[in-house]
Amino acid sequence: MLLLKIMNFLIHSPLEQFEVLNLVGISFPILGYINFSLTNLGLYTIITVFLVLGLHFVIKNNKQIVPSRWTISLESGYASVHGLVKAQIGQTNEIYLPFIYSVFFFLLIANLNGNIPYGFTITTSLVVSMGLSVCIFLGVTILGLLRHGVHFFSFFVPSGTPLVLVPLLVPIELISYVSRAFSLGIRLFANMVAGHTLLKILSGFLAPMFTSSLLLSVITLLPFTIFVGLIGLELAVSFIQAYVFTILVASYLKDAIDLH
Repeated sequence: MLLLKIMNFLIHSPLEQFEVLNLVGISFPILGYINFSLTNLGLYTIITVFLVLGLHFVIKNNKQIVPSRWTISLESGYASVHGLVKAQIGQTNEIYLPFIYSVFFFLLIANLNGNIPYGFTITTSLVVSMGLSVCIFLGVTILGLLRHGVHFFSFFVPSGTPLVLVPLLVPIELISYVSRAFSLGIRLFANMVAGHTLLKILSGFLAPMFTSSLLLSVITLLPFTIFVGLIGLELAVSFIQAYVFTILVASYLKDAIDLH
């Protein structure tokens, strides 16, 4: 019976949890047929945006003398991102703080929201992770061109480079620079997919073992403890990936501003 349950689990791929499904669709007979649909990706993106906005609206201090613990936590998050911006791009460029702060909290809430059972993690979709990465890359590149003009291309020639090595180094630097458009999204996508896939596989094995017999249920308590520890690790990864993504965005902004 246990073997049958495990085989039944293996038939369904753990990657099915990342499938984008159409929840509601409406077609209008205009210019042929125009279809408007709401997918689980779109739904959880909307939920994430409302959670971020609601979190800041509900937890705000309202000019109270003694802030609540939630307010202190939110202010600590803001202070951390503020310190990151000052360290990466300098105090004179704090105009980019709202953007970096928004990216951090959007990714953080999106990652944490995906840890809820039967939920959907929008950062496990290449459309979101790569779309966000490429848009930030294009925005940073446009910013660099607007600030420095043609001099921006000196970024691809390291200072002090002998003239004879320029034809060799320029393509290497160009490839390294363009790869930023993919490295941000791939790093976020790969880490989130790997963690959720592992949890899905382990939970699929533990569930039939718990419901098979009393003796096996007791034995399963040990791997279940490890499983709980992995859940805690996945929560930590949700924070870490949002923070790493934010650090790299700030670093890319610094390169565009200072051409370092």
